[in-house]
Amino acid sequence: MQLGLIGLGKMGGNMAERLRLGGHQVVGFDFSAEAVQKLTASGNVGVSSLEDMAKNLKGRKAIWIMVPQGKPVDDTIAKLEPLLNRGDILIDGGNSNYKDSQRHYREVTAKGFQFVDVGTSGGVWGLKEGYSMMVGGDKEAVDYLRPIFETLAPGKDKGWGHVGPAGSGHFVKMVHNGIEYGMMEAYAEGFTIMEKKEELKLDLAQISQIWRFGSVVRSWLLDLTADALSRNPKLDGLEAYVADSGEGRWTVFEAIDLNVSAPIITESLIRRIRSREENNFTDRMLAIMRNEFGGHAVKKD
Repeated sequence: MQLGLIGLGKMGGNMAERLRLGGHQVVGFDFSAEAVQKLTASGNVGVSSLEDMAKNLKGRKAIWIMVPQGKPVDDTIAKLEPLLNRGDILIDGGNSNYKDSQRHYREVTAKGFQFVDVGTSGGVWGLKEGYSMMVGGDKEAVDYLRPIFETLAPGKDKGWGHVGPAGSGHFVKMVHNGIEYGMMEAYAEGFTIMEKKEELKLDLAQISQIWRFGSVVRSWLLDLTADALSRNPKLDGLEAYVADSGEGRWTVFEAIDLNVSAPIITESLIRRIRSREENNFTDRMLAIMRNEFGGHAVKKD
């Protein structure tokens, strides 16, 4: 298939390469000329404008938007609509609020186009490992895009699925990220307890490796944590400043609206906010984990 892709950053660029390796052609646009040139050099098609993208896409257009949530998505859709034909598909694969995706679906379908929201997880490892994708939208549009999802996913029939109507993909991804917050906080607190037990002189890098095999707490997140600790066991030079993408907040707000008790996710969000006020080992652990799985920047002392 051909796929238009807007946003060729650390995730978008890797997605384009995985699709190329799977036999698809990506027509990509980014405000960074360097990113566009890199895409073209790889064998895909880089373009300098959305108009050029539309001209290079043949037949029914499918365009995947990978830009920051909120106004950037609104503006991108508004610019694309005059370039679309009836039945063309817009895909929001970023971290949009599910309520925005429901609104986009209503607005886009009223004009004769299709809209699919894809909660996408995989970070900087997606090129090698594949992406987990939670897909929302109408069945016909999702079925049409199936070859794209099967190539991006870890396997044709694993790691992705059509979870429900428009907005459901981003809703499930929102909850996924809320759970991620809680898991990361538990790991960080546990390692901090061991780090503080100075009389035992525990080797945290060694312990993380032990736990990776056979342990009930083993996970890919622990694998990445072990790699980070092997390189920097004391987390030297890191500032304990942990950002949040917004999805953890939305999960907490939704839990409150639904009258669901979610103390672990809520407290892990509060910890991240508090990390911006003081420097400690727990929050440096969280910062390094985010850097490992998502390539998120860490602040240095």
